[in-house]
Amino acid sequence: MTKIRVTKEFNFEIAHALWNYDGPCANIHGHSYRMFVTVIGEPINDDLNPKNGMVIDFGDLKKIVNEEIVKPMDHAITLNRKAFSCLDLKDNQMFNKQYIVDYQPTCENMVIDFAAKIQKKLPVHLTLFSLKLHETATSFAEWYASDNDQ
Repeated sequence: MTKIRVTKEFNFEIAHALWNYDGPCANIHGHSYRMFVTVIGEPINDDLNPKNGMVIDFGDLKKIVNEEIVKPMDHAITLNRKAFSCLDLKDNQMFNKQYIVDYQPTCENMVIDFAAKIQKKLPVHLTLFSLKLHETATSFAEWYASDNDQ
């Protein structure tokens, strides 16, 4: 059977700040992220299966990514735990959706985190092939399974 790559695009908004950074991104700012999630597998070959001919139903991939990444992070402020501990955002209505991480929330680190979360939720017959996360229209980070012994 032939392997096919299937890609779905996602869009979401995140504010973040980079802890101990020596440039303007140390300040809270936001981005309109675009993420391309690509999985690889063989199309289902079973006339009795309602997903016949699909590697994965785009709706199923959308559900996984929305639950693991988009829903918790869209319109949230994402901060490294070290930065968060220095701020008093708990009772501030402007920061009532917080996503606190144990890493510097750069595009590179977020794509690593997102890949791990998506991989855990994929059906066993599929493999996460790649993620491409655009922080801006011209700047992005990419993760490939082949680069990470997957």
